[in-house]
Amino acid sequence: MEYVIKSFNELSVSELYEVLRLRFNVFVIEQECIYEELDNKDQASLHFLGYEEGKLVAYLRILPCGISFTEASIGRFVVDPGYRKNGYGRILFEGAIDYITQVWNEKKIKIEAQTYMSKFYESTGFKVTSEPFLDAGIEHVEMLFELE
Repeated sequence: MEYVIKSFNELSVSELYEVLRLRFNVFVIEQECIYEELDNKDQASLHFLGYEEGKLVAYLRILPCGISFTEASIGRFVVDPGYRKNGYGRILFEGAIDYITQVWNEKKIKIEAQTYMSKFYESTGFKVTSEPFLDAGIEHVEMLFELE
């Protein structure tokens, strides 16, 4: 998998369409989750796009401190259903952690994770910091990554 990092203004119309389509297909169609997809946070985010043979197969956005939380954050993490179990999500997610900690020099990253994914996030160094709560009908937990 090849991945690129772009600011919102660097995304072409076609790239933005691909991103929104992938996010919609997974979060709204597959997970049957009704939520505010267009939350005005994309403009302040960096977008990590993962491609396999020219097809967008994985995506996430990283948000600077103060956009979603006091800490930097990772959100809208998604892998195309046909490309799961290939390690693409891990490559992209760990790349985002590295970017936040090495380029932005941030020591903490906070996320709201779907509870069923918490073991994956724990395997990358995150720890659960809240009780489960519902967000758009899906159980979530807050998690925190801290450099020592």
